[in-house]
Amino acid sequence: MNRRASNIFRRVSGPQASQRLVDTAEGLEHAQGLDRTIRVISKAVRRTLRPGPVKDALHGVPIGHPAHPPLTDVPMGCWMSAAVLDLIPGTRRASRVLVAAGLAGAVPTALTGLADWSALHREQQRVGLVHAAGTATASVLYSASLVARYQGRDSAGRALGFAGLSALLAGGYLGGHLAFRQAAGASHADQVAHLVGLGWHDLCPASELPDGWPVHRRLGYISLFVLRTGDDIHVLADRCSHLAGPLHQGRVVTDDNADVCVVCPWHGSTFRVRDGSVVHGPATGRQPSFETRVTDDGLVQVRPIA
Repeated sequence: MNRRASNIFRRVSGPQASQRLVDTAEGLEHAQGLDRTIRVISKAVRRTLRPGPVKDALHGVPIGHPAHPPLTDVPMGCWMSAAVLDLIPGTRRASRVLVAAGLAGAVPTALTGLADWSALHREQQRVGLVHAAGTATASVLYSASLVARYQGRDSAGRALGFAGLSALLAGGYLGGHLAFRQAAGASHADQVAHLVGLGWHDLCPASELPDGWPVHRRLGYISLFVLRTGDDIHVLADRCSHLAGPLHQGRVVTDDNADVCVVCPWHGSTFRVRDGSVVHGPATGRQPSFETRVTDDGLVQVRPIA
């Protein structure tokens, strides 16, 4: 092959290889053959993981964002570090410790990931299932690697470790696709600070709002959840921060503190209507909320809460 042909090959093969990765990940979104397995696992998770503090903790509600993504740094960091040390003489013990630490960190990582996965859309669940299969394969291979290392079979332990790293990177790529291309875990609520100007904005006549029943209103580009309870009017961004479910179609309930809340009709995220704070996940981000007032003419006005 001459130099010109070689350069052309390099220019074409690089982008083509990258595009194949993207096409493969996007193809998984439509892999309906995975749906039966997804239904079985989702049903088991929902039956086992009931709404409550444990489920909320696994989703990351107490810390205000999903718990799974930062936890993935522990096994990935440990195992990638072990792979580097495996290339350096005299680091057998350190590599073994890192492999064991990665396995310990994989347990909470898997539990939080399973909780989040059970509350995703079907296209996201398909990619997530293969992502989980890749990381589970990595965990099995690293477990075998650790056993081999303790038995003194260091060559086999290193080989199993590099095989585990390959599975981990494949699963990690799909995790990136899930998080960034499919926006699993990102807030889907409208960013009102960028879309609504400062000051008060006319919304609708107060007489149009039924008592105790949520309605949908628009403020420019923003869809709003509006609820009147007696003389109080509560307004939130209507798109649920979890996966953009329409809150105005949700149930109105009261929490343990007798605060009025709305439950998203899609995945059950629960928000206090007075300030948009999260009561129960899977949502972890506060729902954008608005101050309200009623003018002398009976017109409801709103402004975003900074």
